Amino acid sequence: MRIGVIVPQGWVGEYDGWDPLVAWQRTTQVALQAERLGFESIWLFDHFHTIPRPTDEITFESFTSLSALAALTTRVRLGHIVICTAFRNPALTAKMISTLDTISGGRMELGIGAGWKEDEWEAYGYGFPETRERLARLDDDLEVITRMLAGDDHHHATYEGTYATVRDAINVPKPIQRPRVPIMVGGNGPNVTWRLAARHADELNLDGMLPDDVVEALPIIASRCGELDRDPASLAVSVHIWSEYTHDEGQRRVDLLGGYRETGVDRVMALVRSSATDDDALESLARDARAAGLELA
Repeated sequence: MRIGVIVPQGWVGEYDGWDPLVAWQRTTQVALQAERLGFESIWLFDHFHTIPRPTDEITFESFTSLSALAALTTRVRLGHIVICTAFRNPALTAKMISTLDTISGGRMELGIGAGWKEDEWEAYGYGFPETRERLARLDDDLEVITRMLAGDDHHHATYEGTYATVRDAINVPKPIQRPRVPIMVGGNGPNVTWRLAARHADELNLDGMLPDDVVEALPIIASRCGELDRDPASLAVSVHIWSEYTHDEGQRRVDLLGGYRETGVDRVMALVRSSATDDDALESLARDARAAGLELA
């Protein structure tokens, strides 16, 4: 099982009171340290306001930040965990992801979800539709994105949906990766989100599930693939480990990571909040990951 790092960007309050230039310098330092230590990937959240409540503090925007990190790194894979699809036109999202794949030399991944943080939706003028509509929008957007990212034989994309439409849309350059940039759908909804992942995605990312919950979820995920005659082994499964579960160094964290490895998931991604201020935070996570039998480069 592989492990990735969510680098600091301010969303969970780790940059409260910081000067923006100093904070960005730290973000780049942590990203480069993660690559040097052998972590498989680096990730950013896609949010505008801090949690648990909106504050007047730094939250770096995800696409522009990942563009810079893609140019600075050479090995790690990069992605969002996960974008709120409604924040951007899906054809534009596909165009930006394709460009990022070129900037990174073929290391980009598209993590995508329906979105949930109502305060930032309302503040930025998106409204806040009911869950059913947000998920239907995600379905339409994934249809557009998959067509836009298709290989060289399909330069133009066309799709007529309820919430998203493209007509003879050109996306050049295509992604470096073939047949496309991997798509990772994020969310814990077994009835809709997991079906969308089975239909459209290369990976399903479970949000904050502990190992025992993952064990219960995996047969349901497999059944969602079965509904479409898809081999469940072709849909990778990963877990975003919430930061409150990763701050305990040593045997407790080793046991947690080992628990995920035993479930058979493909990878986990974790934010260690103290990495914003402590140079040893990722060193410690790497040691615990190796002790748990995880793969590091």
